[in-house]
Amino acid sequence: MARKTIVAALLLLPGLCADGSLAQYKTVLPYPTESDITSQWIYSCPSSRCAFSCPGAGGASHVTKLTIFMGRMRIGSDQNPFALFYEYSTKYIPRGNGFTIDTGLGTLACQVSGMKLDYSGPPKLGDRD
Repeated sequence: MARKTIVAALLLLPGLCADGSLAQYKTVLPYPTESDITSQWIYSCPSSRCAFSCPGAGGASHVTKLTIFMGRMRIGSDQNPFALFYEYSTKYIPRGNGFTIDTGLGTLACQVSGMKLDYSGPPKLGDRD
């Protein structure tokens, strides 16, 4: 009986994914699709004794993973300010995110404490969770 249930579940699985309801969670970008993202940084901290802060956007402690995306974001037809988007995981929060947009009054910056830089370069979304 259990074997028939497993086979039935396996046969139904492709149908569930066909409408995109499950697939959407792997393709959701942490920034608007019209954005022109030019740089990505990926950090890790297995000990969870790390932290980061992005002035004007937030931060976290006990961080285990952090990915930062930077580029330009389209706002309307004539504005393309610099923007910084980030995703992170902590010992207590499995998935968090945030952003900051350059208003022309300050700089976009994040402070990363104790984390290992695993990647720095053009965006590579294939390595995201």
